[in-house]
Amino acid sequence: MSISQAWYRTRQFWLAWRTEPPSEEELAAARSVLTTEQMTLFLLLQPSEQIHALRVLQTIQLQGESDHDLQTAALLHDIGKARAPLKLWERVVIVFGKHFFPQHVQAWGSGEPRGWKRPFVIAEQHPAWGGEMAAEAGLSPRAVSLIQRHQTHEALDPISQQEDRLLSILQAADQQN
Repeated sequence: MSISQAWYRTRQFWLAWRTEPPSEEELAAARSVLTTEQMTLFLLLQPSEQIHALRVLQTIQLQGESDHDLQTAALLHDIGKARAPLKLWERVVIVFGKHFFPQHVQAWGSGEPRGWKRPFVIAEQHPAWGGEMAAEAGLSPRAVSLIQRHQTHEALDPISQQEDRLLSILQAADQQN
């Protein structure tokens, strides 16, 4: 792990540990993008995840990106984690697992979120779960696809140049925050 990665993970841990729920002013940014039903989904996220999503949205907006599907996906990209909320110590387990056992993490991520594999299952499957939840909440097919693909880093068959461009923007903003 490089020094910049260690700093990033330390910052993430600190923010997750001491994050208070977003203020009404901060939530107004989400409400300006999401429908009432989508906002209900957003509020299922843990406070640290809400703050993270709001930072991803802000990063995208500061880049001048106004695509509604992209902004919606920024706010709801981690919604699948609401199906099985992670405890702080489980987040630490995921980071160490990915660092020390990267070749095993994907295999550990299959199955049901139970036992010692629980954090890895959530980490691996939350994009698919989030896509299902987003589709049920009426998000557009493109926003659903962005949520489902937000952790995909291997080369995929391109869906469309525009969607792949939006996915790259979402992934970069997610990594920054």
